[in-house]
Amino acid sequence: MTKGNYLGEFEELVLLAVGILYEEAYGLAITDEIEKRTGRTVTMSAVHKTLMRLEDKGFLASEMGGATETRGGRKKRLFSLTGTGKEALKHTKEMRDSLWQAIPKPVWNFSI
Repeated sequence: MTKGNYLGEFEELVLLAVGILYEEAYGLAITDEIEKRTGRTVTMSAVHKTLMRLEDKGFLASEMGGATETRGGRKKRLFSLTGTGKEALKHTKEMRDSLWQAIPKPVWNFSI
């Protein structure tokens, strides 16, 4: 993975939320999913900027969905993981797993 393909922590969260939501991944749903699963407050603006950056990097693709009455006839931009995005997530998970497994057990034997 090159530096250009490196995922920041928030980028990883957004990609994971897109994967979780699958065919229903759009800005508000992604924002809600991240907040629900992490307990963090995130802004729509931050999510949208990240979605655009990830699409520019080729990790996401988007298309306009159909208009709905609940949105006042407006369409939603739906996002999906690309093959490159899936590979980036897989690489990031493998890297994190490797780092966690490398921590010696005595490190976890502590008292507060």
